[in-house]
Amino acid sequence: MIVLWLALGFAAVCALLWLLMFPESGERVAAWMGRLLRRGGDRARRGGRRVAGGVGGTGRSVRAVGAGALGALSRHRLVLGVAIALLCVPPLLILALRQRVVLEGFSSQDLSQSRTAIAELLRGERLVPPPPPPPAVFTTAEVRRVKPEIVTADRKWDRLSPDLQQRVLAIYRVMRDQYGIEMVLVEGYRSPERQAELMRGGRATNAGAWSSCHQYGLALDSAPMRRGKLQWDMGDAWTRRAYFLYGELAVQAGLVWGGNWRSLKDYVHVEMGEECTRAKRARRRQDAPGR
Repeated sequence: MIVLWLALGFAAVCALLWLLMFPESGERVAAWMGRLLRRGGDRARRGGRRVAGGVGGTGRSVRAVGAGALGALSRHRLVLGVAIALLCVPPLLILALRQRVVLEGFSSQDLSQSRTAIAELLRGERLVPPPPPPPAVFTTAEVRRVKPEIVTADRKWDRLSPDLQQRVLAIYRVMRDQYGIEMVLVEGYRSPERQAELMRGGRATNAGAWSSCHQYGLALDSAPMRRGKLQWDMGDAWTRRAYFLYGELAVQAGLVWGGNWRSLKDYVHVEMGEECTRAKRARRRQDAPGR
C-alpha cells in the first residue's frame, strides 16, 4: 500500500511538472477535455448516429493532442530528462540504501549458513540461557562511565517472553559457534517506573513508561564481550562488526534491531515488533476511560 501511494504521488508530481513546463500542452489537454464533455452531452441528446460521429471526432482530437504532446516533449526533451532524473534519483536511492547493512568481514555464504543454523535451532531443542558472567563485568569503571544505566538493570531471562528467549539464544549460539563472538544479556525486563526514570535522565531511551517493549518482556539489550569486558565503541572495527552481525542475525530470526532505526540508533536492542505493538494496543484499551 505504501508503494502504491508513493507511485501515485510521484505520478501526480510528474503530471504537475509537465503542465508547468509545457503550458501549451496543458491548454490542449484542457481544450480536449472540454470538447470531450461537450460531445458527450451532444451524443446523449442526438442519439446513436451522432454518437458514432462524436467518437470519430474524439479520436481525431486525441490524435491531435497526442501529436502536439509528442512534439512538445521532443522540443524540451533535455529539460524534461533532467527534471525526471531529479525526481527519480533521490527516492530510488533512499529505497535502495535504507536499512542496508554492510557486514565487512562476513561473506554472503557465511550469512546464508547462519540463517540455516538459526532456523534449525528454532525448530529443534529448547535452548537454555548461558551462565551469566561475573557481576563485576557490569560494574566496572568503564561501564559506570559509558553505560551507567545497566549497573542496576534486570538480567533475568525468565522475565522475558519464551519466544524472544529462544530467538535470541539461537543468535547467541550462532555468533559463538560460527564467529567466535560471545554475547551477553545486559538488560531484559524493565519496569514502567525504571523506564520513566531513564527517560527523565535522558539515558538510553526517549520512550516513556509503557511505551517500550521492555515493559512487556518483548525486548532485550545485548553486548559483545571480548577479553572479559563488554564492548560499546562503534568506532572499533571488531565491535562494529559484532553489533552489525548481531543485527543481521536478529532480522533473520524475525526480530526488530534497534540499529536499523532512523532516529535513535540502539545497537544493543532487539524486540518482537508485532507482538509488542499488540501488547501496547491492549494496554491502551485497558487504560481507556470508562473501562
